[in-house]
Amino acid sequence: MEGKSEPDWETVYRENVVWVYRLMLKKVGNPADAEDLTGEVFLAVLKPLRASANAAEVRAYLLATARTVLAAHWRRLFGREITTIGLDETTEIPDSSHRTTNGSAILATDRRVAAILAELPERARKVLQLRFLESYSLQDAAEELGVSLANVKVIQHRALRLAAQAAARIEEQA
Repeated sequence: MEGKSEPDWETVYRENVVWVYRLMLKKVGNPADAEDLTGEVFLAVLKPLRASANAAEVRAYLLATARTVLAAHWRRLFGREITTIGLDETTEIPDSSHRTTNGSAILATDRRVAAILAELPERARKVLQLRFLESYSLQDAAEELGVSLANVKVIQHRALRLAAQAAARIEEQA
């Protein structure tokens, strides 16, 4: 990047687009939505990314942006922010720096998630746990539950709506 005041976007895109797309596909299960969300991630990082960012910092920033874009996607679809992006051995993100979080915020979130899940029917609870807490793909969740891919999509859709309703009830009670 000799003499440039901004990152080489072609290189940033080429080195990261595959894992960002795979991550989004794993979370939404729909190639068209995954492509759109991947594009949103790269558009969102275009201006704010520092010119001096190294590869690990770029990946960390892309991951944080992917989390935000995915949350906005779920909010648009279901009126609630329901998302986690967990890294596992299939995510294929090259070595990147680890992020730290506030432990008390995590505990409060864990309690809220547990309260929401407790209000759901068993099958709805199980599909949300598999998909969003354990980062199963739609296909893996279907196999785990012993149902078809189409069926797990329907269960997930209904479960997310029920979770949004439960979250609203819990907020009203607080």
